Amino acid sequence: MIKLIEINEENWLAARALSVSDAQKDFLDSALGILARGYVYRQDRARVVGIAREGTLIGLALVRDLDEAPACYDLQQFMLDARDQGRGWGTEALRLLLNELGKERKYDCVEVCVKKHDAAARRVYEKAGFVDTGYIDEDAPDCLNLMYHFPGS
Repeated sequence: MIKLIEINEENWLAARALSVSDAQKDFLDSALGILARGYVYRQDRARVVGIAREGTLIGLALVRDLDEAPACYDLQQFMLDARDQGRGWGTEALRLLLNELGKERKYDCVEVCVKKHDAAARRVYEKAGFVDTGYIDEDAPDCLNLMYHFPGS
């Protein structure tokens, strides 16, 4: 069973040890980089969430508030350790995260920027209901901007 957990002083070293495959390292920050971003963006209510399976940390997500248009949750990073990919756990964790954000409902949507060539990540996001907005950020022209709208918004 997949659960979302708080990253704290007891498990941050396990979080830091998570890693993706060499082929994915161009698409994601390192686990330590994700933890650092959570700190740097703390004024934007950034939070790093742990993804655990049967009590073992297997992944991380970084979400922050984005108050500029379009105001939304910004899913900056979402990663599963290389040893735990391809089993549906990432899709399950993403759905849990969206459910938690939907309960909070500060915003009506969640945005994520995905590298165009990261087909595996695009599939996970599309399965969860994210759609391509067609927007291309001039600072990240190799990325697709995907958006998820909470039901009823």
